[in-house]
Parts: sequence; C-alpha cells; structure tokens
Amino acid sequence: MKFGSDSFTHEECCSQGHSSASTIATIQAALSADPDMDSSAITVQMIGPVAVLEGYISHATHRDKAIAIAAMVVGFENVHDRMLSRFSGH
Repeated sequence: MKFGSDSFTHEECCSQGHSSASTIATIQAALSADPDMDSSAITVQMIGPVAVLEGYISHATHRDKAIAIAAMVVGFENVHDRMLSRFSGH
C-alpha cells in the first residue's frame, strides 16, 4: 500500500517536522537541566525558525534565563517570549 507521491523523499517531506521536533526537545532539555529554574510550566513551540516560549514563570529572572537558553539553540532573534508571570513584584 502506498500513500502520496513517490516523487518526494522522506527527508524532503518531513525535514521541517523532524527539525522542529529536535529543536523543541533540545530547548526543553536545556531548560529542565537548569537547576536554578522551574521550567515545568514553560512550553516550547516552533513557528518556522522561531521558538515561542509560553507558559508561566515563578520568578522574574527565570524569563531572562529561559530566553537566553532558547537563544543558545536558535539565536536571540528567533526567540519569541509569551510567558506569563506568577509572582508578585518586579
């Protein structure tokens, strides 16, 4: 049984999906490896080359740290911060 066209290789059809999945996994692993930050409420999505960080942070410094970690993987210009704060104060 065959689906789709035989004119495309698997890498041509799926390279973006695999690349996004591996980039997300790399960023999530780096976030969770940081002992000073609780990243359990932060999610990562890829929209093209841009890593979108969403979810909640519990301390002001965690925002900067999460952005810096993601930037090490995709570059600062490719990180979009949509995280919300769960703390009082600045």
